[in-house]
Amino acid sequence: MTDLRRVTRALISVSDKSGLTDFARALAGHNVELISTGGTAKALAAAGLKVIDVTELTGFPEMMDGRVKTLHPKVHGGLLAIRDNKEHQAAMQAHAIRPIDLLVVNLYPFEATAAKNAAFDECIENIDVGGPAMIRAAAKNHADVAVVVEPEDYASVLAELLTHDGATTHALRKKLAAKAFARSAAYDSAIAIWFAQQLADPAPAYRTFGGKLAEPLRYGENPHQSAAFYRTPELRLGVASARQLQGKQLSYNNLNDTDAAYECVAEFDPKRTAACAIIKHANPCGVAEGGDLSDAYRKALACDPTSAFGGIVALNRTLDAEAARAIVEIFTEVIIAPDATEEAIKLIGAKKNLRLLVTGGLPNPRASGLLVKSVAGGLLVQTRDNAVVDDMALKTVTKRAPTERELADLRFAFRVAKHVKSNAIVYAKDLSTVGIGAGQMSRIDSARIAAQKALDSARQAKLSAPLTKGSVVASDAFFPFADGLEVAIEAGCTAVIQPGGSMRDDEVIKAADAKNIAMVFTGTRHFRH
Repeated sequence: MTDLRRVTRALISVSDKSGLTDFARALAGHNVELISTGGTAKALAAAGLKVIDVTELTGFPEMMDGRVKTLHPKVHGGLLAIRDNKEHQAAMQAHAIRPIDLLVVNLYPFEATAAKNAAFDECIENIDVGGPAMIRAAAKNHADVAVVVEPEDYASVLAELLTHDGATTHALRKKLAAKAFARSAAYDSAIAIWFAQQLADPAPAYRTFGGKLAEPLRYGENPHQSAAFYRTPELRLGVASARQLQGKQLSYNNLNDTDAAYECVAEFDPKRTAACAIIKHANPCGVAEGGDLSDAYRKALACDPTSAFGGIVALNRTLDAEAARAIVEIFTEVIIAPDATEEAIKLIGAKKNLRLLVTGGLPNPRASGLLVKSVAGGLLVQTRDNAVVDDMALKTVTKRAPTERELADLRFAFRVAKHVKSNAIVYAKDLSTVGIGAGQMSRIDSARIAAQKALDSARQAKLSAPLTKGSVVASDAFFPFADGLEVAIEAGCTAVIQPGGSMRDDEVIKAADAKNIAMVFTGTRHFRH
């Protein structure tokens, strides 16, 4: 028995009408009878196509503001009937139900409506009910019925109809069914997430997440791992919203690191300052503010020029030619910025493999959202760390308060520490990192590594003193003992910013006072695992 199924009747009901009339005209060319609803039926009729309105098929008018129109046995019977099942055939004959061989449905634009922060009632009215019901019915019965949920699949359907004399293959129907169920699941996921947000429910009984394929990736973190990149309905500016102007395909690690870089540089308001973050393996290896992007980049690079080789550069302003010239002096994997000038694009173009991404803006560091991490057999879900140091009431806990210069550097360092893997220690001076210790098992090790990196960079630059002399230090969490602070003091720091909250805070404060070190508490921790 052949797996080919001839398409004699198609039901088309779409909100996205791109390519609709050409597709429907091609179906009519294969003698396919067209059934449609509402605005889709009007669009097809206006194009001169013969179309049967679904109300004529069901014998019932659309009612309740269009909420009820396709939920009818003559629709679902036509989709769900197994063609080779005699009982199903008898039921169809008894109730005058004719088969529907092709369903073309894309759903009410709920995701777009919710993303623009529409009113509650408007979002509710954009929840499609009949569409998902039909999609699931057709996908379940894919042995006989083809289902299309996106205009991009029109071509493959028409190609099969042309090749197989108006019929589709089981292989295509199965592939389309899988996509249809995934689309329906992603749609319901977006609705569920939105409802949880409306209820301010941090832990709903069920959590689902959906995304649309942006592109398959060559591999994951390592060549033996498969990977793909998906976009979610969340409209957060960054790697998922970026346009790649040039360069080879981004890898899994590129995307992960570029996201980390852009989230870090977004902490710096472009109206206040130019800023640059250089990232390697999702950790900053240099961050700086400057008079312009070129200045900020060179200051960031000076922190750890060895690690910056092959890194990701994120900028908080439009990439200009001067900054572009500076960046291309060493090997860089990716540059991401809100925009780029034509001259800068041309300069970057000389480096064929260098990826240049523009996003149209910066993500809001104060915005809420969800972060998801998989564990064996489950998901860890948390809200985004949207705490910003400018909103924190800093408390001086030592005898000496920080100077204005120290305070500016302390705020800068704490912004950066938020984006360094824990345990994190950041030395900073003159609004630039000078040493970063990331991801260590103890805080004292992070303090030592950061100081050593600063010493190495000073030697490389042929400086007479370590970069940490006269610096400030930020710690992402409290110092559990005074030893980590003592390492920072020995390295030359003069002021410290940390959350506080340790059982030994008094011991740490006394150690600072003994060396005339200023220390402020933020009351907010920035663990990043």
